[in-house]
Amino acid sequence: MMNLKGRHLLTLLDFTTEEIQNLIDLAQRLKHEKKEGISHKHLTDKNIVLLFQKDSTRTRCAFEVAGFDLGMGVTYIGPTGSQMGKKESVKDTARVLGHMYDGIEFRGYLQNDVETLAEYSGVPVWNGLTDQYHPTQILADFLTIQEKFGALKDIKFSYFGDARNNMGNSLMIGCAKMGMHFTAVAPKALWPNQELIDICQTIAKETGATLQFTEDAMKGSKDADVIYTDVWVSMGEPKDVWYARIQDLHPYQVNSKVMSNAKAEAIFMHCLPAFHGIDTEMGAQIAHDFGQMFEAVKRGELEVTDAVLESPQSVVFEEAENRLHTIKAVMLATLSDLYV
Repeated sequence: MMNLKGRHLLTLLDFTTEEIQNLIDLAQRLKHEKKEGISHKHLTDKNIVLLFQKDSTRTRCAFEVAGFDLGMGVTYIGPTGSQMGKKESVKDTARVLGHMYDGIEFRGYLQNDVETLAEYSGVPVWNGLTDQYHPTQILADFLTIQEKFGALKDIKFSYFGDARNNMGNSLMIGCAKMGMHFTAVAPKALWPNQELIDICQTIAKETGATLQFTEDAMKGSKDADVIYTDVWVSMGEPKDVWYARIQDLHPYQVNSKVMSNAKAEAIFMHCLPAFHGIDTEMGAQIAHDFGQMFEAVKRGELEVTDAVLESPQSVVFEEAENRLHTIKAVMLATLSDLYV
């Protein structure tokens, strides 16, 4: 049992294997309580603020509903609602919000910004996403895997796509921490940076995890328990990177061939939103602009085909729901004397 009161969640590098597992187990208990209609308004005297530089459906809804379920007051500040970095420094914003709120969620660009909020606010700060890390998503992913397979240890996990982005980085860290077998399936130029690989290799020696990197989609998906992918161009990147990214990554689209190469009971995961058709403005635009050049994206299908995302192997919507339960666990554990 451990007390996490007052701790920040900036990256999973800052948490031990046992602490991560206990947060996942707490999330599972809170999920059960919610399903059974058992109230857990343990934080009725608390108020939190959600500070967003980047919009998000899942992150905002998960933090808001989690806060309400715990009995807290929740303030949302969107991309145009704050003077942070414009008329007010991050350091000053941290001290202002820290005097008004009991906890701060930040979703934005720079990891340094969320670290500055943590350093100067005096209250727990939770990283809802930066360009470097996305720890709350990984907790939700791992809860989903634990629900499907019973445990995390020795799960064979294959990540397809841009493996040097916040999801690639964070999933590699999480797998190393939890004794899983992580494979990045991507062009070598899009593998995580060597410094982070070295850190994770050191962790893996202690947990029994393995880290592998391959440019071969069939080798990378062979006998995998989990096939995971993410969008090829992240929010905030310029439109002119689309052609180069599609050119680099279209061989790594998760399709039926990839899934059939994994284990029969393998699951497909994606942190969403996903490009798997032309029923969004951007999906239709991408199909129009690049469909004649790349067969794989002709129907607006980029990192995953519609057939895979809509298949029985896909757990993406259960995964999305689990953002709520794991975020709730993080906030409860870091804002109270609850031992997890």
